[in-house]
Amino acid sequence: MDKKELKAYKELLLKRKSELERGIEHISQDNLKTSKEASGDLSSYSLHMADMASDNYDREFSLGLADKERGTLNRIETALEKIEGGSFGECEACGKKISKVRLKVVPYAELCVPCQEAQEKKKKR
Repeated sequence: MDKKELKAYKELLLKRKSELERGIEHISQDNLKTSKEASGDLSSYSLHMADMASDNYDREFSLGLADKERGTLNRIETALEKIEGGSFGECEACGKKISKVRLKVVPYAELCVPCQEAQEKKKKR
């Protein structure tokens, strides 16, 4: 892969990283706000069990999203390190080149399509 292509992938990864960091920050702020409200004056809040369950579900769902985004953020960091180390775009399983089409869609891809498909088949079993 030439320097121009690597630069384009790096810019794409940095843009996605920034978007994820903003998303995680937003989720964290919302959950912090909700937690503070929940621990404060409850006179304006319903104490109905269904409302509390719904709030808990929403909070858990948001935290699950943030956790998934942190995982993607880690993969982006690894991809950026690979760009610097000269191994970006190589499949971690078989060592072959990951297609440029795949990298444009998932620039932090760790596996080529055949290896990814094989891994997903193993998970289904």
